[in-house]
Amino acid sequence: MVLSAPLHGCFVATGQGQPPRKRSTVHPTVVNGFGSSVFRPISGNVYPLGYYSVTLEIGNPPKPFQLDIDTGSDLTWVQCDAPCTGCTLPGDRLYKPVKNNFLACKDPICAALHSPKAHQCKNPNEKCGFQVDYADHGSVLGVVVSDNFPLRLVNGSLSYPLLAFGCGYHLHNRGPHPPPTTAGVLGLGKSKASISSQLSGMGITQNVVGHCLGGQGGGFLFLGADFVPKSGMTWTPMFQNPFDKHYSSGPAELLFRGKPTGVKGLNVIFDTGATYTYLSSKVYQTVLNLVRKDLSGKQLQDVKDKALPICWKGTRPFKSVRDVRNYFNTFALSFSGASNIQLQLPPEAYLIVTERGNVCLGILSGTEAGLGTSNVIGDISLQDKLMIYDNEKQRIGWASADCTRKLSGL
Repeated sequence: MVLSAPLHGCFVATGQGQPPRKRSTVHPTVVNGFGSSVFRPISGNVYPLGYYSVTLEIGNPPKPFQLDIDTGSDLTWVQCDAPCTGCTLPGDRLYKPVKNNFLACKDPICAALHSPKAHQCKNPNEKCGFQVDYADHGSVLGVVVSDNFPLRLVNGSLSYPLLAFGCGYHLHNRGPHPPPTTAGVLGLGKSKASISSQLSGMGITQNVVGHCLGGQGGGFLFLGADFVPKSGMTWTPMFQNPFDKHYSSGPAELLFRGKPTGVKGLNVIFDTGATYTYLSSKVYQTVLNLVRKDLSGKQLQDVKDKALPICWKGTRPFKSVRDVRNYFNTFALSFSGASNIQLQLPPEAYLIVTERGNVCLGILSGTEAGLGTSNVIGDISLQDKLMIYDNEKQRIGWASADCTRKLSGL
């Protein structure tokens, strides 16, 4: 799910008076030796851009498209000259479909896109249509096509798989903020329609998705199992519900300063399509109350800032989240089922410093954002972590990492 930057939220708080502790950092290398993985550098940031993206080439001759990385969506789509209504890119940068590359309604990938709803075709050979409605009330309408994606694998070989993706020709942005300048979305969810699942089905890569989002911007993305570290990762089981296309896990308990908060039984979705972290209303209110109570007596004052709903100012403008570490404490999600499976959420994982020098809470109410009772872990809480969604072994893993470090072995 792609949430526009101002809608996004994240988890909060780290420790007053506590010196920053050194965290063990995983340095991914080509550890599994097959070389059949795709590696791409990432650009973007949480603030002020609000998204991370990769560039992939499509077609023959190949044309580059910058795509918003979205582990919460299955369908990859690009702005498409069919012709297009609401497209944000100039005409020469749009994808131009050709007659014979439309996907038929009877195709299994079309059925996967419409799951769990019944997939009915009036005519099995009619074009496979799609509509994606996003939580920020934007939408895209189009048809599914197939074309070559030239991919260089880490073993140096070139592959030209024919992949299905969306040709979006009617875009609607209802939010108060302009849409991203990307050409579309790279869908990396769990269903058979995602790019990672298609590549796996062709035997090109294993069905493993990994990303490292740099806290100062940039990072990397990989598809395939070559960069899965043999040690140093924390793993939790992935939910097995066949109707759930998201990367979900739980139940988890929310901790603050290492102590229980009374919030238990949380199921969470890991979603790079969300800039911030979103919690259901009761959980969000608990987080907000804990942060405000923890700030009592400290030299921070409430302030209005257009960036996010909850912000504070200091005696002088802040330059980075490092400047406010002593004011905030660490949250953590403790996953049951095994000992010491925790996703640490230090201040850097739930705060931003705005262009005005204020510090703002990057955790938002998902209920107010139209996400119901879902708890969505967005980009802000995934920064400076190697995140791996291992569909082969049905597990989700993470480790602290330097996302700006070039992978050795490449």
